[in-house]
Amino acid sequence: MAEVKVVRAENPKYDAVPFLGRDLFRTNPFGMHALKLMKRLSHEMDRAFGDFGFGGVEDAAWRPAIEVKRDKDKLLVHAELPGMKKEEVKVTVTGDLLEIEGERKLETEERKVGFIHSERNYGRFYRAIPLPDGADAGKAVAAFANGMLEITIPVPEIAPAVKEIAVGEAKPAAEITH
Repeated sequence: MAEVKVVRAENPKYDAVPFLGRDLFRTNPFGMHALKLMKRLSHEMDRAFGDFGFGGVEDAAWRPAIEVKRDKDKLLVHAELPGMKKEEVKVTVTGDLLEIEGERKLETEERKVGFIHSERNYGRFYRAIPLPDGADAGKAVAAFANGMLEITIPVPEIAPAVKEIAVGEAKPAAEITH
């Protein structure tokens, strides 16, 4: 696989939405994270319903499939970028966001007797994935091959919070008085 450079930006452009290791239910309902979450959810709903002709969506952008999973001590991100080259993909870490962006330019032409069929497909994309607390972006590794981008970022392993509860003797029902 070809290496893709991962760059850590000094000044965050965006604040992360409280996912992946953040406690969504303890978020201040009037704080900036909650407002950004609502804005993002609204945008995603507009995008989803735009496909059914309900409007509210800007021009149709290309949104490649992304898979994010945590495997013990690392965060794995896979992005399907068919037809793209590694030079057309930019991977950065800004604040606590992993950002993947690029532009694809696909042009095909088929010549047969009596006609020429050509297609052009252009599309910019931008995806931002919130990083879990403690993610070590300095040790992130990205590789690109055959239209698949794979990013691995070390994260601290989460130890399960287990508390043992002592089991005592219960009183028989006949001894309990009301």
